Amino acid sequence: MDVTEHRAASVNGFAVLAVAVALIAVAVWRFAQIRSEADVAPNVFIGAVLVVLAALICTPLVVIAPGQARVVQFFGRYIGTVREQGLRCVLPLATHRGVSVRVNNFETHTLKVNDADGNPVEIAAIVVWQVADTARATFAVEDYHDFVQTQSEAALRHVATTHPYDDPGGEGTSLRGSTDQVSGELAHEVAARVTVAGVEIVEVRISHLAYAPEIAQAMLQRQQAAAIIAARERIVEGAVGMVEMALGRLEADGVVSLDDERRAAMVSNLLVVLCGDQKASPIVNAGTLYS
Repeated sequence: MDVTEHRAASVNGFAVLAVAVALIAVAVWRFAQIRSEADVAPNVFIGAVLVVLAALICTPLVVIAPGQARVVQFFGRYIGTVREQGLRCVLPLATHRGVSVRVNNFETHTLKVNDADGNPVEIAAIVVWQVADTARATFAVEDYHDFVQTQSEAALRHVATTHPYDDPGGEGTSLRGSTDQVSGELAHEVAARVTVAGVEIVEVRISHLAYAPEIAQAMLQRQQAAAIIAARERIVEGAVGMVEMALGRLEADGVVSLDDERRAAMVSNLLVVLCGDQKASPIVNAGTLYS
């Protein structure tokens, strides 16, 4: 719909209320002036007119609380939005509908989707939003609350399918490892979808992320295996460095001179000690170097 919010004309409601009270006071005074049958008709007529006029003046009075706005319609036609707080008076005979402009948030349902690698994952997000254009929120969609929730879940499902759950190599983005980037993409996606409803997205954050139950155990084993391999790589890398340092120090200080066979044996023994899971039990060689 080609409708956007604009300001509706309104005046201070207390001034209008004072006028209505004054009219009622005059009407009461006119009724009190009836002294004879001849005074009944004119006084009753004037008093009744004043009471009706006072009621008509009080009809467009509306109370607007902080964080609220009123969308004003005149016989179905949108004439503007009142955002001023307090007691306000709008156009007589107009209807008005309250719209909250406070910041809202909700958590989406836990969705089961396939990530970029085809693995089923469970994902949910918290969406923080507020109404920026009350006219669009009122007239462009049937129910902007349901609209925001449905579009948020659709955007979450779409973004989740474009990234893998995890990236063991650490070279690309993933749902688990690139939380800030994924949240930014998700916020942009949701904002683009709900613009038609006059809603502004403040923030979107992933609140739940896990593998689906049917593959959770297998993925846990894969993660454990990857962690073990990574740990072994670090251990071997450190052990090789320590062996190189030990051999270099022995040769540099002239402690012992080893041939290739004894050097290989020493390297093997050191690697077993440094890389083994269990504590090695030393064996004391009481003989000569070559016996």
